[in-house]
Amino acid sequence: MLYRTRLVPRIIPLLGLIGAPMLAASSLATFFGAFGQVSPVAMVAALPIATWELSLGVWLVVKGFTTSPVAAPGEPRPELDLGETREPALL
Repeated sequence: MLYRTRLVPRIIPLLGLIGAPMLAASSLATFFGAFGQVSPVAMVAALPIATWELSLGVWLVVKGFTTSPVAAPGEPRPELDLGETREPALL
């Protein structure tokens, strides 16, 4: 959601999107005995997700979310161009 709505710079959610599968693969490999939980391979696999967590926290404390029409209360919400077409909801 952060990547598509651009509430934070795109590199931050990209780190999470890359790091989460790496961490999951590392955890499965550790579970099946490929390498130890405290090994250089496990550390390298956990580095992108750790960087994501740290950078997202620092960014939100220092800068906060980018102002967006989606987040503006009390104003009409224009459709976001997220690369897909949507049909209006029937009431």
